[in-house]
Amino acid sequence: MTARPRLAHLLIIASFIGIMAGVVAWLFRMLIAFVHNLAFYGTFSTVYDANHHADPSAWGWLWVLVPVAGGVVVVWLIRTFAPQAKGHGVPEVIDAIHYNQGNIPGRVALVKALASSLTIGTGGALGREGPIVQIGAALSSALGQWLELPVRQKIVLIACGASAGIAATFNAPLAGLLFSIELLLVSINSRTIVPVALATAIAAWIGRELMGPEPAFNIPSLHTGIAEPRALTELALMLPFGALMGVLALLFSKAIYWSEDFFEARFQNPYLRHVFGMILLGLLAMLLMQTTGHYWIQGVGYATIQDVLSGNLQWPLFLVALVVLKMVATCLTIGSGGSGGVFSPSLFLGATAGGAFGYGIIALWPSAGIDPAAFAIVGMASLVAAATSAPLTAAVITYEMTLDYNVVLPTIIGVSVAYAVRRILSPTDIYTMKLLRRGHIIPEGLSTDIVGSIQVQHIMNP
Repeated sequence: MTARPRLAHLLIIASFIGIMAGVVAWLFRMLIAFVHNLAFYGTFSTVYDANHHADPSAWGWLWVLVPVAGGVVVVWLIRTFAPQAKGHGVPEVIDAIHYNQGNIPGRVALVKALASSLTIGTGGALGREGPIVQIGAALSSALGQWLELPVRQKIVLIACGASAGIAATFNAPLAGLLFSIELLLVSINSRTIVPVALATAIAAWIGRELMGPEPAFNIPSLHTGIAEPRALTELALMLPFGALMGVLALLFSKAIYWSEDFFEARFQNPYLRHVFGMILLGLLAMLLMQTTGHYWIQGVGYATIQDVLSGNLQWPLFLVALVVLKMVATCLTIGSGGSGGVFSPSLFLGATAGGAFGYGIIALWPSAGIDPAAFAIVGMASLVAAATSAPLTAAVITYEMTLDYNVVLPTIIGVSVAYAVRRILSPTDIYTMKLLRRGHIIPEGLSTDIVGSIQVQHIMNP
């Protein structure tokens, strides 16, 4: 088969993957909503807006046991059917690409969907981006194995599924494409990028039709309709703030794997391990509900992010407290054996840390002329960039989730500094750190084989 038919064949498969990923992303979100409403209120409904705080549970203090019940089922699913579904998912996809010839068991998709929806829906402090990446990748890999495609084409299909899942889930097609370019594809050229781009575009369109075209977050204070020049003071402050986000990203990454080691060292029984973690999480969230009126740290945390971006949460010390509590909650959830992504917690940490920094500057320097929401947005992008080693994806997905062009310039500054600081302090990120613990080294970046394209006649002397 010549190159053109192979590419045409791949584009047809990529189109199917795009359709599949868009529908699956919608079903996954509906499943999370169903579990949430059943677990919190005992109702059968898929109506749930993660950007609004959950009402107090109908079970009162007994809600503390809800994450525990969900956690027991999660451990059973993972141990019985697919151990790969444990954790945040993206490292498993990267590992399959580099160390398992692009082969991911198809059952991982179903188990990951069920386990993550139970974890998130019952209050686990994780996100849905890691699961949808692994779900899309597993389905695409299974399709490639069924079609008996060569390894390189299977890897392209995995990238199609992962990117399409991100595009549909976050209404972010450009970021979905960049995710594969920065983290998944082992070769970058038109033959690998075009199928991923097609799958991503189709999935994003289907996601918009099923879940709506609105951006993930609304930021009234920055929507001016034009790109306004940012104050020099604000741009200058992005340098130390970006450095702070780089350090926070490293602390977050280290804390996750420290928590895994902590729980595994103290609890040999995986059920007891997760039950203990979920009890602590439930108590923490319930104490926040009783004292402040919201759970704040449970689930994906988008409601808290929206509060920061909208200016409804302006107390620097409380925002700092939320940074610490969310990190603890995420470590309790994933460290004890939960299933879910770390992208949403990273957004939460970046937004709350950015809000605390911005409002803190205003408290100390009222005439600085800065917008705290800008620091929240930059914080989201910077922490994700530093934690994942995907700075382009982080910057673009933050823009696509907010549709605010006004902070593109400070975002570039913050992302660049944050990634550089984290890279100086540690060569591994939140994904490769997990694989390195297994002894699996993942190459960083791609390079062109210039020497391989030089002909002998160009270097031989007559």
